[in-house]
Amino acid sequence: MNPTATTLVIGATGTTGGRTAAQLIAAGHRVRAAGRRATPLPGADPVRFDWYDPTTFGAALDGVDRAYLVPPIGDPDPAAVMLPFLREAVAAGVRRAVLLSSSAIPEGGPAVGAVHRALPGLFEQWAVLRPSWFMQNFTGAHAHADSIRTEGLIRTAAGTGRVGFVDADDIAAVAVRALTDDRAPDTDLVLTGPEALSHDDIAAIVSRVTGRPVVHHPLTHEDMYDRLAAVIPPEFAAMLAAMDRAIAEGAEDRTTDTVERLTGRPPTPFRVVAERELRAGATRRG
Repeated sequence: MNPTATTLVIGATGTTGGRTAAQLIAAGHRVRAAGRRATPLPGADPVRFDWYDPTTFGAALDGVDRAYLVPPIGDPDPAAVMLPFLREAVAAGVRRAVLLSSSAIPEGGPAVGAVHRALPGLFEQWAVLRPSWFMQNFTGAHAHADSIRTEGLIRTAAGTGRVGFVDADDIAAVAVRALTDDRAPDTDLVLTGPEALSHDDIAAIVSRVTGRPVVHHPLTHEDMYDRLAAVIPPEFAAMLAAMDRAIAEGAEDRTTDTVERLTGRPPTPFRVVAERELRAGATRRG
């Protein structure tokens, strides 16, 4: 990578964006940290950016030659706002784009799948990261983590289906390689952890690590939709509930070697993440 190049990181205070920005900065790369509040980030150039405000696009893209793209959260049709920005990015000189998608959404699929389909036709160099569900869903600010802390429960419609949950630090490490290696991947990359776990397995590990009982409470697909639709748009609630049903049917019961292949080290097990983040959180609260 050109040492004078600047990487735009959208969502630079989010779960993967923050980690990607931090790892880029630690490796000596120049970073423009984009977010709706232009939050200062040590070692980065903060800039205000809002997918729904095209007047913020120009400053974010000035002098940038590659970008890490985190879609707008909760939007069932992100292509409507992302594609105009991506065309402006190409015109501004951005040559490489790395898009955060999901293992559950193929090229041309719903939501960000439409952006995935468009990316190779827009950029000379590209990659689409398709991580499985984040391990941080159980340790950070996600609804699962909240219900673990407040009720000792994980509620899903995933049944006994297993998922190759992945550490957000590992996603960021792959993002850094995709952004900075001399050759871009020019493909989509399915990212998982080292093992597929059910939500019962997750609950058992969290219980052992924290010393507090946590159980998985299974819901029907309809009940899950109703819970989600009470707090998020119905279209997005339907998509998330359908993803849980797909897990129950085995769609995410897999692991890949992508993290190790791109970073040179194996992916992090969930128990390690739980010990790192849940014990640290318990120590801070105590």
